[in-house]
Amino acid sequence: MKLFKKIIIIILASIALSMLGGYFYFQKKFTPKENYLRVSATAEKIPIKWISSDENTHSALLLPVKINGIDETFYMQFDSGSPITVFYKNSLESIAQKFSSQIKLNTEKNEVSSGFKIGKMNVESAHFEVLNYGKKINFDDSDATNIIGTIGTDLLEKRITILDFKNNNCSFIEQIKENDFADFEFKKRKILIPAKVKNENLKLLYDSGTSGYELITTKEVWNEYKTKTSRIKIEKGNSWGNTLDVFSADANQKIAFGALPLKLSEVTYIEGTSKLQNFLMKSSGMQGMIGNKLFLNNKLILDCKNEKFKLE
Repeated sequence: MKLFKKIIIIILASIALSMLGGYFYFQKKFTPKENYLRVSATAEKIPIKWISSDENTHSALLLPVKINGIDETFYMQFDSGSPITVFYKNSLESIAQKFSSQIKLNTEKNEVSSGFKIGKMNVESAHFEVLNYGKKINFDDSDATNIIGTIGTDLLEKRITILDFKNNNCSFIEQIKENDFADFEFKKRKILIPAKVKNENLKLLYDSGTSGYELITTKEVWNEYKTKTSRIKIEKGNSWGNTLDVFSADANQKIAFGALPLKLSEVTYIEGTSKLQNFLMKSSGMQGMIGNKLFLNNKLILDCKNEKFKLE
């Protein structure tokens, strides 16, 4: 009997250690890197540029930038689902061929020490991560939309962000009067905004990387929210090179952010995400993701440092 008890104790201890080890593993793996950004001045009413796909007119949100020392306008995607600002290797390498003194890539660490401007705001870091991604720059076409990287929420941690979708511009400022602002969560640089659908309280990840979708949720909730007669639209999505199957359908719901109700006219679910991504979504308490499309007639103000937001 004593031996049986010892075996049970050993098994329970092993399970406890495994769970503790798993906790620290996930904490380490999904805790963002230190925020190395040095930000000075502000940017006001920067024009938003949208990328369109076949059936989606707002599939990505781009902001114009200028790399320090280079008199060329490039673009970076604004992605509130990314905790860090990154550059694309293929794009930088083609810029370095023309402007070798301004771009110094550290190929061993996949980093670049550089800076860029958005309007009058300067953003610098000695440790910008460089991803093996992107396309060569087309310097011959003055109308080309050359995308060189992604702006993440490390910048939002440094500035109050105003996304004025109604007037198609974006601002990064240092102070604002926060009257009638509500609370949201800013965990590991992820923006989790409270909302309500059908009197159910939800916690939704604002991921502008899923720009052209109103609400992405589980297949079960998708079936509940969509209209029964809706045509189902099927697309191929891309998540850092991984292909996903995206299913969207018409909805006729109201989604409320505080006292402001918005019309939820479309609902989406995705197949092809990893078990790890699904686990992280459930463990965070998140019930779905919202993109930019939901806010196209509104202004979204985010003070990530103080975890306050306002939707107008």
